[in-house]
Order: sequence, then C-alpha cells, then structure tokens
Amino acid sequence: MKKFLQLCAVLCLSLLCSSAWAQDNWPSRTISLVVPFPAGGNADIIAREIALALQEKLGQTVIVENRSGAGGNIGGAYVAKAKPDGYTFLFSTPAPAALNKLMYKSMQYDPAEDLSPVVLVSKSPLIIVAKQGGFKTVKELLDFAKANPGKLNIGHPGKGTLGHITTVFLQKLGNVKVADVPYRGTAPLMTDLLGGHIDVAIDFLTTYVPLVKEGKLNALAVTTTTPSFQLPDVPTATSVGLPGFDASAWYAILGPKGTPKDATEKVNKIVNDWLKSEQGKKSLQQNGMDGIGGSPDDLKAFIANELKKWAPLIKDANIEL
Repeated sequence: MKKFLQLCAVLCLSLLCSSAWAQDNWPSRTISLVVPFPAGGNADIIAREIALALQEKLGQTVIVENRSGAGGNIGGAYVAKAKPDGYTFLFSTPAPAALNKLMYKSMQYDPAEDLSPVVLVSKSPLIIVAKQGGFKTVKELLDFAKANPGKLNIGHPGKGTLGHITTVFLQKLGNVKVADVPYRGTAPLMTDLLGGHIDVAIDFLTTYVPLVKEGKLNALAVTTTTPSFQLPDVPTATSVGLPGFDASAWYAILGPKGTPKDATEKVNKIVNDWLKSEQGKKSLQQNGMDGIGGSPDDLKAFIANELKKWAPLIKDANIEL
C-alpha cells in the first residue's frame, strides 16, 4: 500500500511538472486563429496579417481557420469549447464576441462566460449615406423624418447586423420613426441605394468611400466620435444633431475561458507591437480601420460598455434571431 501511494505521488508530481513545463514552453505546436466569417472579408484579412506577426515572433506556425455561419456563432462556439491551452484563439467582430447573446434565442455558448479577452485590435466607423440627389445633411434627414413619420426608408445589411442596430440607435437619439429596410448583405443594399430605390443606408464605411468620392452618393455622417481618415470632410453624427451617437465595428482577439495567462500576455504584446509597426498601420489603413490595442482588462471593460449601450436598444426594438 505504501509503495502504491508513493507511486501515485510520483505520478501526480510528474503530471504537474509536465503541465508546468508545457506552459513555460508555450507555444510548442501550431496555433489556430479562428475567424467566424468567410475568407476575404476585412476580419479575415487583418487576422491573416496578425497570424503572420504571431508566427514570426513566436517561432511556431499560426493558421487562420474560417468557421463561418449563424452570424459568427459557429466559430465563436468552436473557440469557446476548445481546450484552454493557448492554442486556439478567436478573431472576432462585435456579434460573436458580445452582441449575438442579446439577439439569438439559442446559442451554444455565452461570450461573457466562455471567452477570455486578449486584445482589442481595431475599430472602424459606419456611414450614414444618402442616394444621389437626396439628403445633404443629417439635419435634413431628421427634419423630414419628424415631419413624415415612417416614410423615410433606411436600408441596412440585414436583421441583427450592426447597421440594423445603428438604425435603431438613430431613431432613438433623433426621436424619429423610419421605415426599416433589411437587405441580405451590402451588395444588394448598395445597388438599391445607387438606383434610388431607398433614401438612406447605414453600413460599414469602407465599401462606400469610392462612391462618395465620385459623387454618386451623399455622405451625411460617420458614426464614430472622431472623423474618418478615409473621408475626413464628412462630419461625425455627434457634431450634426445626434449627441452621444457612437457606433463602430470593432475587431478583437479572445481565447477560451481559462486560457493560460502567459499565452494571453504574449499574444497581447505581439499584437500591440504590430499595431504600432509601419506594416500594422499600413494594413489597418488599407482596410479602413484605426488601431486600438491595450490590455485584456481594457477589452473586457470595452465589451461590458458595448453590452450596456446596445442591450436596451435591442430589447426595445425586439430584435430576435
């Protein structure tokens, strides 16, 4: 019996030492950075740039896995349920990292409980844009909407998208009622706006920049509190009649709950360094993003504030998916 207990003690010590060695020597194998959307989008492009930076600094292969579907929930659930050993991370937008839990009746994970913050990578604004020959300013838009409740139609990329939620935000802050027109993505939305079939669109800014510069669409405002470097002459919504209006797309890295602190800190530092590098700045600018960075706690606080801001709007608008 004594020998058996001694053997058990040796085995336990061996396992503890093995675990500690594995953490001290992280990473010792391939790391997966999961993008919960199809390849080719902004999230995918920046994730691949960051994967290269991580690979270079860590000396291990970092692959990008596209696990799309259900508004990002498939990829989010995959990471949330992954072993928290520092070898699986999520490169997320607001939906799978925070907002989907406010809209989906059924989710396989709770972002707040099952994901661990690593770093807030970047933000990018949305744009409030009108058809050619239509509204020239936000004031004109609000004046018309107040005088004609429900007659102004505003399109967005689909139910539950940030464009949709931001449209709800505009109605609340502007004290107006508009006709909400959901599309299946940006392409058909833009086509109808160019054709004059809808009055206004609220969507991610980058795609609309060339059309605004060519005079084919009227940019009324950007939805962030500071102007966009892509359209520096376009005012912010807060400065033209919608005080407190702040809505942006954001991109962040998270891991499964319980991801080792060492792995989190190393990834956080590498990403922060990349954001300050010339390559990082160039990549973000090409994709219409502003680098943010900061600590895991900064990201945790940021997500908490996003949930606090959007939860009552989503509830009042009864947005369910």
